Amino acid sequence: MLVRHGLTATTGHVLTGWSPGISLDDRGQAQAAALAARLAPLPLAAIVSSPLERCMQTAAAIATGRDGQQVMAEDRVGECRYGDWTGRPLKKLAAEPLWRVVQAHPSAVRFPGPEGESMPDMQHRAVAAVRDWNARLGKDATYLICSHGDVIKAIVADSLGLHLDQCQRIQADPCSLTVIRYTPLRPFLVRMNDRGGGVEDLMPRPDRHRPNSSGVNGAAASDATVGGGSGGAGDNGRDGAVAATQGPGAALANALHPARQEPADAQG
Repeated sequence: MLVRHGLTATTGHVLTGWSPGISLDDRGQAQAAALAARLAPLPLAAIVSSPLERCMQTAAAIATGRDGQQVMAEDRVGECRYGDWTGRPLKKLAAEPLWRVVQAHPSAVRFPGPEGESMPDMQHRAVAAVRDWNARLGKDATYLICSHGDVIKAIVADSLGLHLDQCQRIQADPCSLTVIRYTPLRPFLVRMNDRGGGVEDLMPRPDRHRPNSSGVNGAAASDATVGGGSGGAGDNGRDGAVAATQGPGAALANALHPARQEPADAQG
């Protein structure tokens, strides 16, 4: 499960990147509490988070009431390192020539300055982190990663087999929930940018246990449902569902403020 962090005072206005001291504001705290309540029935094998404050605070809210379950910091799901763009207003960045490259060809982008990271490098480290946690926790584990918008979009693009240049077609709102089920053959994108659904279809089911991933049952778990299937009722078993929480900006905010419109350009 991938969760983007809740809103901060700078969300949508400033590219905060790895700037320290950026905490959830009152709206973000309310978003995190609402998401925590929604996820409360769902057992989580681990809660993993970007080390940045806004993600750690969102993840801590989700961990509250889970018998002392700890949040584990993971640098590889931290925000993209925006280099010299860090801390600058998005309106000013939109006038930079690099902005159009970020929008159309993110695979060609390396952010300026000695601390700037390329977007392919960001995707590589984030996807590697997910794969490592999948292996560490096991194929039947459901766990949560709290991260940032661009990072989540890059992970989703990888799960769909999309070129990184297509990641700007994906949306990851603040405190939204994205769920990817990993199997031996392929990942399945179960939910994306979910801002209010239940978790009944994500609960563990005893009848979905498979002996191993190499036999017939393991292969069946990797099969797509021909004809579309019946949703949560009697579908194929699931392996390694990972939920990610995304950074500042959109999910519950849009639910609470429907008049809010997202610009056509992605803003990181």
